Amino acid sequence: MSQNKELQGRSASAIEAKEGQGLETITTVVYVLQALSFVIGLSFIAAVIVNYVKQSEVEGTWLESHFLWQIRTFWYSVLWSIIGFVLVFVLVGYLVLLADAIWVLYRIIKGWMNLSEGKAMYT
Repeated sequence: MSQNKELQGRSASAIEAKEGQGLETITTVVYVLQALSFVIGLSFIAAVIVNYVKQSEVEGTWLESHFLWQIRTFWYSVLWSIIGFVLVFVLVGYLVLLADAIWVLYRIIKGWMNLSEGKAMYT
């Protein structure tokens, strides 16, 4: 009887480990999509859609902080892009857009590095 429980415990932890690995892969894919947005702009939108679709699955895990980081990166970038495009007419907008691009690149690199090291964001 105790062997049965032990086997069930092992298989449950193996399933959890496999699910965790799958969620890490999804988080990596989102960082890849964000990085690709510098070439293919729509991939940024695809990335945030994946975040929202899978958000409930990462709730309560260390990956939740990465999803929050990625979602905030998207929305703040949208905000600064809009401000930048509005200000293009007074030429300051180009600097705002450049700063936004550098900030997004920083967030992708920082997040991806923490993910590869198994660290949560905001630590």
